[in-house]
Amino acid sequence: MSKLVIVESPAKAKTIKKYLGSGFEVTASMGHIRDLPQSRLGVDVERGFKPDYVPMRGKNETISKLKEVASKSDYIYLATDPDREGEAISWHLAYILGIDSKSPVRVSFNEITKSAVKHGIDNPRIIDENLVNAQQARRILDRLVGYKLSPFLCRKIKKGLSAGRVQSVTTRLIVDRERLIRDFIPQEYWNLTAFFNSKENKLFSAKFHGDTKKKIEINNKQLCDKILNELNNAPYIVNKVKKDTKTRQSAPPFITSTLQQEAVKRFSYSSKNTMRIAQQLYEGVNIKEMGLQGLITYMRTDSLRVSNDAVNEAKELIIAKFGEQYYPKTPKIYKSKANSQDGHEAIRPSMVTLEPNKIKDSLTPEQFKLYKLIWDKFMASQMASAIYETLNIDILANGYIFKTSDQKIIFAGFTALYEDYNEDKKEDDFGKLPKNLKEGTVLSFKELKGEQKFTQPPARYTEASLIKALEENGIGRPSTYAPTISTIIGRNYVEKEAKVLKPTVLGEITTDLMTDCFSDIVDVEFTANMENKLDTIEEGKTNWIDVLREFYKPFANKLSIAEEKMKDKYIKVPDEKSNIICDKCGKNMVIKLGRFGKFLACPSYPECKNTKPIVNETKGICIKCGGIILQKKSKTGRKFFGCENYPKCDFVSWDEPTSELCPNCNSTLFKKNGKVKKIYCVKEGCNFEKVESGKSN
Repeated sequence: MSKLVIVESPAKAKTIKKYLGSGFEVTASMGHIRDLPQSRLGVDVERGFKPDYVPMRGKNETISKLKEVASKSDYIYLATDPDREGEAISWHLAYILGIDSKSPVRVSFNEITKSAVKHGIDNPRIIDENLVNAQQARRILDRLVGYKLSPFLCRKIKKGLSAGRVQSVTTRLIVDRERLIRDFIPQEYWNLTAFFNSKENKLFSAKFHGDTKKKIEINNKQLCDKILNELNNAPYIVNKVKKDTKTRQSAPPFITSTLQQEAVKRFSYSSKNTMRIAQQLYEGVNIKEMGLQGLITYMRTDSLRVSNDAVNEAKELIIAKFGEQYYPKTPKIYKSKANSQDGHEAIRPSMVTLEPNKIKDSLTPEQFKLYKLIWDKFMASQMASAIYETLNIDILANGYIFKTSDQKIIFAGFTALYEDYNEDKKEDDFGKLPKNLKEGTVLSFKELKGEQKFTQPPARYTEASLIKALEENGIGRPSTYAPTISTIIGRNYVEKEAKVLKPTVLGEITTDLMTDCFSDIVDVEFTANMENKLDTIEEGKTNWIDVLREFYKPFANKLSIAEEKMKDKYIKVPDEKSNIICDKCGKNMVIKLGRFGKFLACPSYPECKNTKPIVNETKGICIKCGGIILQKKSKTGRKFFGCENYPKCDFVSWDEPTSELCPNCNSTLFKKNGKVKKIYCVKEGCNFEKVESGKSN
């Protein structure tokens, strides 16, 4: 008897084939095979929002091959990914191949291991129509918004624009944050810091807090000078010493959003890149002496649930590697958020015993980094808490209180393995205060410094903080964060500058028009409520047609009002002026957006048709030909540096050139970031380098 298993990707097919062996044929659908047509709406609103699904472009050959192999099989298993999209793909496959969707042909696995795959094959189920309907509702909602609003934006602003149910509200978050930054008015405040010498000749400090009755905010120089004057020649006496211990709990294992956030902060991976690497780890990697192995559980999840088997495996390994004291008295159980889907576990290693360093040679550098991050985080989540000894000291001087604190670790617990990334953490956070400070001790005063400060505006979103905001506001779901960010950058509504996201002029104008005419679409609460309704469809509590009908009637009404309101109106996107002078007519060139990105154009077009590419020059000089080094972007959007004389000169570097010259050979020095940041010379034969501390070789 021949059995056919259909999955989404060839990599996943290879891994599953290895586990199932002979008697099974495993093939891939290459993702979705049917969808709404690209050239038209494809939704019959009048007939209950009936979708008109058609084979996707370029998929006819795949469909023919699937039909051919299916006709030769006695039994077919549909083993697409275990989520809404995967369920919908199985549903479409069943239709294309003439399979009864009520028959038990659907198999799913949270992890691609031998035991999980065999258990899934042994326990097939029918296709979950609630999951399919939730996906259909989402797809049709997105189609209605996109295909109804995008033409409106194209007519009123410029060609090539698009709107989206999730992308538009995400763009608004970034626009609103930028306007908060612009409108921010800094407020003055002052820090007062007292410095003391200890008996061990160690300098330590304490911050001004207030008087003995209350905390005092110093918000002007007059008040600061008054306090400084009153503290002149005052003795500083230890007023209160409080010693205590505190425990620090380990954080839960990763879910999609937290994995993306940590990978952005730690490795500067984009959310899209993180999910690409995670997909590889999930589908299977060729491990030496083991063959293809799925290394992590499914990576699109917002659940913190972990299987009992994984908990037990972690316990055994923690005790073996660290000792019994590093495992808590009772296993740790983490509670998922109220609106999370519990269909999958948290992201964890599928085989805990596959320690990262043991398989490092089988992984690419980026696969190793992400796998180690997931492995370490999961193992740490199961370990005992860290214990710290804390010290809080109040210092009294002429009725004013200064405070300082210190802590030292007395039991490492989970921190022996893993710490979340914190770029502000300093190595000397511990042990900064002298030993045995007692109440009544008169301190050896050194100096008192008053420092003027100003409050700072809110920070621009990074990919990490934006994903956190989307999750907290209930916008989208784990599978949508990465593609949404990619879309708004790709549509030029938002641009990524260094690590931060800022709106373009086009993004702001489009958001303003959407806010004015379609306030619900860019409303955070409305979008979050719609996500909740999709969840209730998945749970079988709500009819998907009712959700679409409830949305569409007021939406269509607003579109009609907007068309009338904006009749004969057109919003011009102002050109962004540059400081580059047109060498044909002498005017300042402007920045325009074309098919292949931004370029410089003369504002006198069509009289002057001069255009130029935008060149980002650095202060570096090419070590091969003496040309200027330019900042460029690879096809994947990664920044690199190359000579202006390419292709005649092939010099390139991933590291950034600096304005510094090598003291040995007078060549441009380059800056390398990483755990050990250094500035070094790339010229062959010159080994000059210096690390951040200033030591040079």
